[in-house]
Amino acid sequence: MATLYRDFTTQEQIDAQYDTALPVADRAAEMRHFADRSALARATLRCTLDVPYGPTRAETLDIFPAQAPGAPVFVFIHGGYWRALSSKEFSCVALGLVRRGITVVVPDYALCPAVAIDEIVRQMRAACAWVLRHVGEHGGDPQRVAVGGSSAGGHLAAMCLQTEWQRDYGLPQDPFRAAVMASGLYDLAPLRHSYLQPKIQLTEGTVRRCSPVLHVRPCATPVLLTWGGLEQAEFARQSLAWRDAWCGAGNRAELLEQPRAHHFSAIHGFEEPDSPMCDWLAAALHEVG
Repeated sequence: MATLYRDFTTQEQIDAQYDTALPVADRAAEMRHFADRSALARATLRCTLDVPYGPTRAETLDIFPAQAPGAPVFVFIHGGYWRALSSKEFSCVALGLVRRGITVVVPDYALCPAVAIDEIVRQMRAACAWVLRHVGEHGGDPQRVAVGGSSAGGHLAAMCLQTEWQRDYGLPQDPFRAAVMASGLYDLAPLRHSYLQPKIQLTEGTVRRCSPVLHVRPCATPVLLTWGGLEQAEFARQSLAWRDAWCGAGNRAELLEQPRAHHFSAIHGFEEPDSPMCDWLAAALHEVG
């Protein structure tokens, strides 16, 4: 039987690896966690919501400023397999980081199939460029900006790392002090054969252009790659494959497997100021206190 991808010969095999709800007892409860904790963040933290960073209605971002001026900044890109959710379900990542003195920015973007993944990549690059140019107006330090995300957001963060920032945006070539990606998707090839394909509509060209594992460049930004030990094996393999490519280009990466976490809880650490993820990011941003 012909293979679709690696050792997978059927869509059912690929779906079993990439349906993030399968290892979770109650997906609806996980979504309620994000909604409730994000509502708490917006109610209890200072925030400026729906700031435009581009010309379309989808191109807005939410800013949760740290108390002290000149704070380091973390841009968190949300997941949802490029076809679901929004910035508002992920305000919760600010709960722990703001308490560590880090300003948090959560951008929104248009979703598939209304737009292609190439356009979402463009939007996230535009959002990061906006942050690098304008976050100082919101109390952030543009010299200490980190980027990251979860799932599809991890993919988009990797694409931002691999941007030609100087050539295309007139910004420093390596503008990010650090990056944290959780359960990211760095090789899009298997998803073309999955249940997601009717929504995300991958072509061979999209897979080639938008698979970060194929486009690693030398970059000074240190990266933390994390995933849940309860996730399917493909999520660990995706992170390890990208780590190998990233480090193969002479770059730096660290790994953090979370043994008791699944795909949704792998970013809960951002809600707790003393978590390993917050500790790593704070140290990388040279946060004091």
